[in-house]
Amino acid sequence: MELNTRIGPRHPRLAAAGFRATRWLAAKTMGAAGFHQLGSAFADARIAAVREKLKRGETVYLAGLGAPGTHNSGVALVEVTQARGPRLIVNNEEERFSGNKHTTEYPRASIDAMVSALRGIGRDIGDIDAWLTSWDYPTLAGTLARSVLEELPQSLKLLRTTEAAGFESRRLEQMTRTPKILARQLGLSERVPLICLPHHDNHAWFSYAASPFADDGEPVAIAVLDGTGDQGSISLYVVENGAMRKLYCNDSMFDSLGAFYSVISSTQGGWTWLSSEGRYMGAAAWGDMSRASNPYYARLRDVLQFGDAGEIRINRAMANWYCDPFDHPYKPALSDILGEPLRPDQLWNPDAVLRVEDIHHRPDTRDRLDKAAATQLVFEDAMIHVTDHLLRVTGASRLVLTGGVALNAIGNMRLLEHFDEAWFAKTQQREARLHLWVPPVPGDPGVTIGAAWLFAHLAGAPRGAPMTHAFHCGLPPSSDDIASALAADDIASERIGDVATPQGRDEIADLMAFMVAQGGVIALYQGAAETGPRALGHRSILANPCDAEVRERLNERVKYREAIRPLAPMATLEAAQQYFELLPGASDADYNAYNYMVLTAQSKPHARDKIPAVIHADGTGRIQIVREDDDPLTYAYLKALGRHIGVELSVNTSFNVAGPIAQTPQQATDTLRRSKGLDVVLLVANDGAVFAAWHGGMRDSGRFTGWYAAWKSGRSS
Repeated sequence: MELNTRIGPRHPRLAAAGFRATRWLAAKTMGAAGFHQLGSAFADARIAAVREKLKRGETVYLAGLGAPGTHNSGVALVEVTQARGPRLIVNNEEERFSGNKHTTEYPRASIDAMVSALRGIGRDIGDIDAWLTSWDYPTLAGTLARSVLEELPQSLKLLRTTEAAGFESRRLEQMTRTPKILARQLGLSERVPLICLPHHDNHAWFSYAASPFADDGEPVAIAVLDGTGDQGSISLYVVENGAMRKLYCNDSMFDSLGAFYSVISSTQGGWTWLSSEGRYMGAAAWGDMSRASNPYYARLRDVLQFGDAGEIRINRAMANWYCDPFDHPYKPALSDILGEPLRPDQLWNPDAVLRVEDIHHRPDTRDRLDKAAATQLVFEDAMIHVTDHLLRVTGASRLVLTGGVALNAIGNMRLLEHFDEAWFAKTQQREARLHLWVPPVPGDPGVTIGAAWLFAHLAGAPRGAPMTHAFHCGLPPSSDDIASALAADDIASERIGDVATPQGRDEIADLMAFMVAQGGVIALYQGAAETGPRALGHRSILANPCDAEVRERLNERVKYREAIRPLAPMATLEAAQQYFELLPGASDADYNAYNYMVLTAQSKPHARDKIPAVIHADGTGRIQIVREDDDPLTYAYLKALGRHIGVELSVNTSFNVAGPIAQTPQQATDTLRRSKGLDVVLLVANDGAVFAAWHGGMRDSGRFTGWYAAWKSGRSS
């Protein structure tokens, strides 16, 4: 082995012993505090009780809890019957209620909202049959201990950096008290026992169960690629005849594709973790994406070691984030390639953040973009390496990809391109190609759902219906909720219609399309919010895709964000097929894989001239196909755009400014206040009433009122 390569920990036996001892001790102490692992007497009894209820034809309610101490806390409420399997009622993300993105706080507001939803269907707290956590906390404790012990003494620095990673002691202490805190919040006299379900198993089961892949005897492969789970960061599974089997877990927090991308994107791009990854993926499109000519790719590839059986290990002679992920994440060999990493105190500094606008007047910007491209290329190599092994050992041609890494929409597209008919003919001597599905919530906002889905499966419930749309965060607002939020001197508003009838819906859709055709930037706030990181028509900002200046205007005057950020196209299926190369490996259930903006598509040659606002620098678009049955108003809007601008396709970006997606009507009006370039927000109540809100007083540009008057005049003439 060369001197500049080292894979694997220094003290594997000590680390393994520490993992076992810590997990055993944590299971004992946390069991006494109300946390119960699968296989415990309490968990077995709960599974048996739920199984009996389902056999009797009763309805079961399960709550999946993302407890404090790890990012994206929240709660999911799932209804289960033996006839239908699990059905999601709400998946509440605490960040949407608190305004603190990726929060690690105890999900108090999310639980309150979940209780309201439960009571809204005539049930109450006593009807919840099991409370389930999205992490196996004793195993996570063992993994944290193993991560420190395997690289002693240098890894002692991890104990000083856990706060920056979201594992701060205050949150962990709060997490261990969750059974008591939850009981107090719910008004119960005894603490609420929690059943701990393995993090990656939650990812895997929910993502498979919600997929369009049928139980037809053919295997389905599942890859969970993550920042970290409670035991490792890469887990592989296969489903055969409805039974899931784990094939592999890499037992490492740091031999992680998620950690690799987070560290490089943050220290080279200038943003913090969980904010850097998507931005850096966008930046990569502006760099040299050729493996043959990118000046950094060949050397950077050495930071990941591609082993037998699909293994990915970091090269500890180059990477140092396994010991010091924030202050000194690079060894000298990596600094020689990428330069010195940005320090934590430089992140978000305007002089340090990567800006494609600087490419013409800042000499290092081109190099920085090429480094982003090299990072993306190495990342894609690793995804392909893992998938290659998984498909070979399972014989599967269908893959469910999940975990936070699966939010890399470009990487997902590369898998479909790579594992084509030629690959299957060469490696498996059969006619096939990869069919890929990624859930709309592959990251941690989805594991609360996954915990409930997995528990239902363990209790004998059927798989449930495939997913068609990603809503259910909170409840739809009432007219009174909206009216209350609009009662402010700086907000002008008017009730403008009703979408409860097809005619009323078509009128509002036509008004939306008319305004967009005039150059308007509008927000649509309707129904329950989407769960997960993507707005898909219920909390969306919409604009004209044919306007080449829209991307710059939206990023600069509406969202106040970097110009490297692309805008996504939402489209009818017909428009998507007209302007993008929809890959046959995404064709299951009528191209369901393109419903959620988790899969990028190459644009067709004529697309850039016709819809330049939604074509990224590399010619791709992170597309969303809208179905009439799933979202009648947004679908009607796209059809109306076809009449007004000639394409059934719109710019779609999430309705937020410097914070989480707007959840409540009050948050919607606050977002309007912060966004000077937003012309109007249309808020749709649960009874179908539609309200328009725009800047009032001195900030009123007159654009909305002018368009509204012109539209009404045109309708009446």
